[in-house]
Amino acid sequence: MNLLAEGVAVSCVPTDGGKWRLVGETPDGKRLDRFRLKTAAFGWHARSFYGAAVEEGDAGLLLTPLQALDFLAGSYSLAHIAFRFDEKTEPFRAAARLMAEVLAAGMFMPMPDASGRRPVRWAMRPTGTVAEAFERLAVSRPAQEVRLWDEWFSEAVWELIETDARVGGAWRRLCEEAPLLARLGEPDGKTAAGAGSPPGSPVAADGADVRTADGAGERASASDGAEAADAASPRFYEDEWLAAIGWRKDEAPFRPALQLVEPEAPDDGWTLRIVLQDKSDPSRVAALEGAGLSPGRFDPPPEWGWPPDWRRLAKAKAEPFARGCAEYLAARGRTDAAEGWPVVLDEAEAWAFLTEDSLKLAQYGYTVLLPLWWEEARKAQLRLRAQVRSAPGSGLRYFTMDRVLAFDWKLAVGDVEWSEAEFLRLVEENRRLIRHGGRWVALDPATVSAIVQQMRRFAKQRGMTLREAFALYFGGGEEIAVAAAGGAGDSTAPVDTAASAVVGSEADLLRKLRLEIELDDMLAGMVAGLEAAQSVPRVGKPAGFCGELRDYQLDGVSWLLFLRRFGLGGCLADDMGLGKTVQWIAYLLHVRENEPDAGPSLLVCPTSVVGNWQKELERFAPTLRVHVHHGPRRPKGETFAAAAANADVVLTTYALVHLDRDELASVDWDSVCLDEAQNIKNAYTKQSEAARSLQARHRVALTGTPMENRPAELWALFDFLNPGYLGSLREFERTFGRAAQSAAEPASSEEAEAAREALERLQKLVRPFLLRRTKKDPAIRLSLPDKFETKTYVALTAEQAVLYEAIVRDMLEAAEQATGMARRGAILAALTRLKQVCNHPATVRGWEAQAAEATETARAGAFRDRAEAEAFAERSNKLVRLAELVREARAEGDKCLIFTQYVDMGRLLQAVLPHLIGEEVPFLHGGVPKAERDRLVAAFQSSERGSPGVFVLSLRAGGTGLNLTAASQVFHYDRWWNPAVEEQASDRAYRIGQTKDVQVHRLIALGTIEERIDEMMERKTDLVRSVVGGGEQWVTELSVAELRELFALRRRWADEG
Repeated sequence: MNLLAEGVAVSCVPTDGGKWRLVGETPDGKRLDRFRLKTAAFGWHARSFYGAAVEEGDAGLLLTPLQALDFLAGSYSLAHIAFRFDEKTEPFRAAARLMAEVLAAGMFMPMPDASGRRPVRWAMRPTGTVAEAFERLAVSRPAQEVRLWDEWFSEAVWELIETDARVGGAWRRLCEEAPLLARLGEPDGKTAAGAGSPPGSPVAADGADVRTADGAGERASASDGAEAADAASPRFYEDEWLAAIGWRKDEAPFRPALQLVEPEAPDDGWTLRIVLQDKSDPSRVAALEGAGLSPGRFDPPPEWGWPPDWRRLAKAKAEPFARGCAEYLAARGRTDAAEGWPVVLDEAEAWAFLTEDSLKLAQYGYTVLLPLWWEEARKAQLRLRAQVRSAPGSGLRYFTMDRVLAFDWKLAVGDVEWSEAEFLRLVEENRRLIRHGGRWVALDPATVSAIVQQMRRFAKQRGMTLREAFALYFGGGEEIAVAAAGGAGDSTAPVDTAASAVVGSEADLLRKLRLEIELDDMLAGMVAGLEAAQSVPRVGKPAGFCGELRDYQLDGVSWLLFLRRFGLGGCLADDMGLGKTVQWIAYLLHVRENEPDAGPSLLVCPTSVVGNWQKELERFAPTLRVHVHHGPRRPKGETFAAAAANADVVLTTYALVHLDRDELASVDWDSVCLDEAQNIKNAYTKQSEAARSLQARHRVALTGTPMENRPAELWALFDFLNPGYLGSLREFERTFGRAAQSAAEPASSEEAEAAREALERLQKLVRPFLLRRTKKDPAIRLSLPDKFETKTYVALTAEQAVLYEAIVRDMLEAAEQATGMARRGAILAALTRLKQVCNHPATVRGWEAQAAEATETARAGAFRDRAEAEAFAERSNKLVRLAELVREARAEGDKCLIFTQYVDMGRLLQAVLPHLIGEEVPFLHGGVPKAERDRLVAAFQSSERGSPGVFVLSLRAGGTGLNLTAASQVFHYDRWWNPAVEEQASDRAYRIGQTKDVQVHRLIALGTIEERIDEMMERKTDLVRSVVGGGEQWVTELSVAELRELFALRRRWADEG
């Protein structure tokens, strides 16, 4: 195709995103490829590096405003290629040629940018033949298109400032000479009053100064005022505005201003007057009165020392100013301003002037002077305070979160306070500006409406619930219920503390409302104990407790009993090994000894620790009657009810909470305790729903990890402990779930700060019902030995490397071709296989016949001799290194725990290690029956000669609830995403009763997904650990490129074989 001879058909039109779409077609109707189009259109365009910097779009090129102007002006294209422009493009081409002349001649100036997107808007001011050409073109084009030219030109100038060093330097020098102009461009849009400007200077556009009478000012932006849709804009007061931003010089020693003066007496009106303000002393103003502001009205006070000829200059500046103000007020309904000044306003008009008109006028160049007190009054928060009181004689025993409390309303602004009746009277009178005790108070009508709405909601429910009172108190006045905004079912939508605002949606206003709470003495005593567990009086050890309780353990018992008094659930979240078990047993005994009529209690725990609980109850509380509800022969129906009635405590498992839901619901439980309560973290599972539905007088949770992965896990826990306290799951996720995601990967510093504040509020809300002590807490005084952690890195064998890369290759192919669930399934399956490869290739299903044969041999424990076992082990450097480390530990007399997340790997270790270390190795996993589990744990804990010295455990079955302090060496054979899970497993050995230092080893395959996991964990903050946690689902959402980066084997660490 000869483009030189036949040319290119071109379309260049604006898009919705501010870019211009350039498309070219050859004479035969084919789309010109983007590279050739770039070369042809910008072959001589140095500013875009001859087209290299031009963005490519899905269809053609995407040009910036300046690139579009340059191209359409026709100065930079290759001369030997003819462009034929379509009919839509031709008018823009004509406009571009004229804009280029305006730009080259400097026929433009800054103007206020009402949109607030830019510091100023650059307006064309063509003269002569250019102006005439523009007029002729504008007449022939739609008004919308003509307005587009203005925006196009302004953005092109800003692009020049940002990309051209010479033009940008000139702009910066101008900003240095005119600080007010620099203030317009500040990104936060909220500058301190008067910063960087002489007192009294007016600033307009996106940075207007609305000044108080002494010259102090407040920064205004286009969004600061609520502008009525039909409100006329003021006439642009160009000279004053351009002088204020430093674009023009103004030699006059004064400026005209529009001043609002408050009434002196209650029945007087508010006065608007035209004044002259002395620039050298902005506190000096002289009022101008009368119709037309005749020359005789311009005599300043003699003490000002103005020369007589300044009268003429004052008239020249004041008359157009007054005329512009009068026209604007007339458009707002006050036509009397044209008849003469001053103008008297009523309170509603004064409020509109303060909150809307003053901002609008200032944005268009008018200096506005407001009362001295307005800035403080505008920012003062209107606070709604509930003085809550408990019912006389209620005793506050066995509250529920829905218990309704009586209260009285108080409302305050600063130190001015009103009763509910006084406030409602002000509302009825529609008051906005009130003088109270010598000071002025502003009542924002939108905020007042939100407060009345809240008062009506609480009046409708005849009081405030305990849940709402706690949320307000512990959230520091920052969390309030907003049923009106979110619907009756969303009773806990959070509301952030903020200053009252003039505009905003109903929900936004409710979220800006500050609601505080004041408790009576009885309720204050309750929350004092919740805030500081150590302040709760310590109870003595129950008479029936066989053993010793440390002081901190008695404090935990006392805290649980304190919560019980008020019917509030609590989570004992002590570090692993601090004795949560004995604290709950002591709590049970105390209840039985002091409340003989109390019914049975229910304990729910993982299957793996039922036996441990049974033995601990027998050991520390032999007087308690224990019924274990477990196994295929467990009683049902009335038989179960009778068994529970004859027991002090019933033990069961999480699986049976759902399966035997009817039996468990038939009993009136005195208390329900969830051990390892993280088992209900997924609120949507039937197991979690069943556990949360259990009815009891008191609810207790035991867990060292209240939140492993996501804030929603806290919601599930608290929905069990104190139903309704954290509101609905949907609202909770919307507030705190999003905050956690933002904290993990914030898009900006502002988003990170907002996320941090939201999570701090969540912490405030849950902290009173969580008691957590750590082993290192000086107050605990455990004198535990030290725990040391090391990482052992090993390379893949050649066999492992080949298999690893094959799996990655297959996974990437599937990720490119599959979608939805199929894609996610392929990625998760590959992730599992890769981690298995890192452990030992024999664990990967479908690997070579040799691997399958060796695997079956290992499972059967049928290695003929040590040599065969060693040959099997040598296929994995990790297994070889594990055997070496275990042998060293056993030589020192140390017992070892080995954790793996894969049952197959555990069986292989059980089969091969005896040949490598010379002793039998038991294996505990989820399929081991309860009686056998108990036997294995007891045998390992035994100090008798011949007891097992190495214990292999699956991470899930053996990682929680077991006491394995006989071990002082802990090995994590493979890595889990959540460090909390690994730490929990390590703490099977590092807990009360441990007398030796504990060494924790983590084995990591270099260059693999295991190393990536380790690197990610090292980078995580405590917050991110809790957010990313133990899940792998996020991996399935990565792109193919990201998957390749995450999974690809770094070959330098693999054996070459």
